[in-house]
Amino acid sequence: MIKLSHIEKTYDSPSGPVKALKGIDLEIARGEIYGIIGLSGAGKSTLVRCINLLERPTAGSVIVDGKEMTTLNDTELREARKTIGMIFQHFNLLSTATVYDNIAFPLKLAGLSSDKIREKVEPLLKLVGLENKAHQYPGQLSGGQKQRVGIARALASEPKVLLCDEATSALDPQTTRAILELIKDINRKLQLTVVVITHEMQVIKDICDKVAVIDQGVIAEQGPVLEIFTDPKQPITKEFISVLLSNDLPAAFRGGQISAEPIPGAYLLLRLTFIGESADDPVIAGMIRKFPEVETTLLFGNLDQIRSTPFGRMIIGITGPQDQLQAALAYLDTKKLKEEVIGYVKRHDSTAE
Repeated sequence: MIKLSHIEKTYDSPSGPVKALKGIDLEIARGEIYGIIGLSGAGKSTLVRCINLLERPTAGSVIVDGKEMTTLNDTELREARKTIGMIFQHFNLLSTATVYDNIAFPLKLAGLSSDKIREKVEPLLKLVGLENKAHQYPGQLSGGQKQRVGIARALASEPKVLLCDEATSALDPQTTRAILELIKDINRKLQLTVVVITHEMQVIKDICDKVAVIDQGVIAEQGPVLEIFTDPKQPITKEFISVLLSNDLPAAFRGGQISAEPIPGAYLLLRLTFIGESADDPVIAGMIRKFPEVETTLLFGNLDQIRSTPFGRMIIGITGPQDQLQAALAYLDTKKLKEEVIGYVKRHDSTAE
């Protein structure tokens, strides 16, 4: 549905040219919810604005629904943009227009009759849950309601692509969840391709099928969200994920020396990641039964979901005879999980004696 090839964007500044994008290649399939995440200034908003040519790339190709956007003249570009809706962080609503008129605004610009506009606006009000707010003004609405108006307005021209530029970053957590659920619902009902620009990994985890991590104008890493979460390769990706999935050791071990070799009185710490069906398997219980000489301590654990896939992480500490520890590790290797050996670490609290 969307194909970006070798996209570059350079801005002029008093100190010289600034390269915001440096050869971006990205493909987004029809019907996907695709996330683009990066720190402030990484180039993510510039990238999404290149999709509808609100920012014209300095170099490269932008293909949306089979059309090469960079080759279109002004008239053709205006027509092509009707298939690309966009919602913004700060809503961009007309303060002197009602909810109904804000949603109807692009339809009025397109020259539709009042009856045709009503036929389109009323179902959109119902879709975003604002049937009873049609005649109110933006100043009378909450932040979440304003964003619902922005979403309805973006859908008024029946787009095939919906671009969401930091659409939830101005909202509180509860409202954010509601808006993300609405975007998922719209994606499912209307079969829209959705591009989500954000700096919040929670947003990516909650609704995206795939994600690209942008860093200093380049794509550092991209792929299915589950794959990126469970096996991040780049430091910037690990940094984003650590906000949700801490890699810190439990407090009783934090700051202690980590050794690859056995230390008397130390625990061998393991970080385990469970994906899909393995998240429900009694792996640790099975290991305890199979190796009774191995003392196993659960130090940290959580269970979550990435879209509809169960996903769990835990840190365990094991002690016992070396041959039994190695046998326990071999047993874990046979299970459907990701196993990371942290190393041998002593506790530094009162139970270390």
